[in-house]
Amino acid sequence: MRTPLPQSSTGPSRPSWIKRSPRLALFGWFILVVIGAYIIRLWQLQFLERGYYVAEAELQQYRLVSISPSRGVIYDRHGELLVRNVPAYNVTITPGYLPEDTERKRAVLERLARLIDVPYSGADNAEPYQPDLETVGRARFPPYGSPPVPGIVERVADVLYVAPFAPLVVAENVDRDLAQLIAQEGGVTLPGVGIQIIPRRNYPTGALTSQVIGFLGRISPEQVTEFEAQGYNPDVDRIGYAGVEAATEDFLRGVPGRKYVVRDILGREKRTVGETIEPVTGDNVYLTLDTELQQVAEDALRERLTEVGSQRGVVIALDPRDGQVLSLISLPTYDNNFFAQGITKPGEFEELQALLDDPHAPLYNHAIADLVPPGSTLKIVPATGGLQEGLINRYTTLNCPGRILLPNKLAPNDPGAAQPFYCWIHLQLGIGHGSLNVVDALAQSCDTFFYKLGGGYEEIHFEGLGIDRLVEWATNFGLGDPTGIDIPGEVTVPVFTPKRKRELYQESWTTGDTYIMSIGQGFLTVTPLQMANVMAAVANNGTIYRPQLIHHISDAEGHVVRPFEPEVLHQLPVDDAIWPIIQEGLEKAVSAGTAPLAQIEGVRVAGKTGTAEYCDDLAIKTGLCPVPTGQTLPTHAWFLAYAPVEEPEIVVVVWVYNGGEGSTVAVPIAHDVLDFYFKRAAEEESGVGD
Repeated sequence: MRTPLPQSSTGPSRPSWIKRSPRLALFGWFILVVIGAYIIRLWQLQFLERGYYVAEAELQQYRLVSISPSRGVIYDRHGELLVRNVPAYNVTITPGYLPEDTERKRAVLERLARLIDVPYSGADNAEPYQPDLETVGRARFPPYGSPPVPGIVERVADVLYVAPFAPLVVAENVDRDLAQLIAQEGGVTLPGVGIQIIPRRNYPTGALTSQVIGFLGRISPEQVTEFEAQGYNPDVDRIGYAGVEAATEDFLRGVPGRKYVVRDILGREKRTVGETIEPVTGDNVYLTLDTELQQVAEDALRERLTEVGSQRGVVIALDPRDGQVLSLISLPTYDNNFFAQGITKPGEFEELQALLDDPHAPLYNHAIADLVPPGSTLKIVPATGGLQEGLINRYTTLNCPGRILLPNKLAPNDPGAAQPFYCWIHLQLGIGHGSLNVVDALAQSCDTFFYKLGGGYEEIHFEGLGIDRLVEWATNFGLGDPTGIDIPGEVTVPVFTPKRKRELYQESWTTGDTYIMSIGQGFLTVTPLQMANVMAAVANNGTIYRPQLIHHISDAEGHVVRPFEPEVLHQLPVDDAIWPIIQEGLEKAVSAGTAPLAQIEGVRVAGKTGTAEYCDDLAIKTGLCPVPTGQTLPTHAWFLAYAPVEEPEIVVVVWVYNGGEGSTVAVPIAHDVLDFYFKRAAEEESGVGD
């Protein structure tokens, strides 16, 4: 009889594999837990969250598409079209529609590459590696040279699996005939290739008005998010980068439309759903600019620049009655059609680089961006200040011997230590002007008179304005502050002060500094437009207007949405009795002074010449400075004028860099502008009378 096995008091025994491998058991339980978790999650997705994901999938089918509006155009004051929209043709490839056969696809892309004159592959235009003979035998990795520019095949490959049905632009602004040829072949020999028609800006007056009009450019990567939120399409839309195009972007742009489209899983557009909101055409901008006068001013300036061998100058004409800018010429300049067409070809990049490298900066508007000493044109400021402060009156005379000495404060009794200051007439003829009043001093542009008026003269116990009051009056005339013209790019700096000299040069201000500043030399710098405001204030008896290029803005139906409104910036604190004295001196400068070449038959003209002597970075770069011992600094010509004296309606400012004397270079340019202006007015009046 068998003896039964003893029974365990703890229950049934465990399987042997568990006893043998507890880690295997743990792994088995882990697998069960993971599978259970997946089953639970799958149940959640299928039953609990199904509605959410179905809604998300449906939303991904719909895409809000912005519809770009037609951009507004720009006219001059007489309604002449300065900017218009024309169709431009871009060549596109839709990778998803290219032939599936490799050889056929290659044939299509090679054919297109020949038509649009771009490489099929980046390897086609890669520069061959040429080892340096001095380093033969030594490895150089990687080889020198820039990477090859991607060809069509590489560009297609980059987007083939990302957006196969999104058109890829491979050439911009192609010729219309070529665009028609490609469009005709698109469905036969060039499947997947198409033509995209987009609006492009055309500037009929080109370089003549480019500094005013500006140009459009692509939206930069840094701005994409900002402009997309405003309804812009970064692939198609352009924004204003300069001039009126930039200043009135919000008006010219218009209001984008929008529509919802349904796309399939590959991104192909299937249909439009819901209501389509059509775009609103941009507003049209009307300028104060007179294109005929603009052409005359540019021709006159170019002619004189050629005669004196200069490449840089400015002509400004404005209405002193309300600040309307009639003409604004800045040379050298550029053709804004160059930017409108897009810079895509190697030769165009070289042309752009040449514009950027030009030391005379053709891309800058020198009328509002050049800071230069005003020369003797500034004498209007101390003359007005001296009369208003009661330091002089209409009949006060100061003597000009041609040369005066300013005693050295450290050695007041040593004549040899005194600093000489010369009048221009002494440097040219070895004489002085003698005793003259403020009217004659303005007419003859006497330096000595304004040395004494600005800085005083101890020998005759004449106080003078002094630097603080001179700075105050320069500021009163708007110098040191922006004019506020309604295009971007204006540059200005505060009027230079003794404090500024200590900060920059660790030197104290001297009476000699005040002398030099009183005749528009030294530390003071202005823009030509600021000096136009100075002359306009004299012409209209003390009102400084904001110069304006934008006359009004109208919508596509002709309704004015923003009218022109003259804006007064400042009223000079000058008594009414002062202005006739200044005006008399400026008229005498034309009739019997330094500007006889400005005379126009039948028209009373007032003006002020100036010749500024200075070296700047450009003068150094172009070899004009440093000046050899015994020679004068480069001279830059100025002339400010207004007419007719009895009822001023036009101010003209001319500035010619490295042009020589203002009386012989700048004055004739202003004469041509004024002569055309008044002759045309007489012809129009005569025509109306008939």
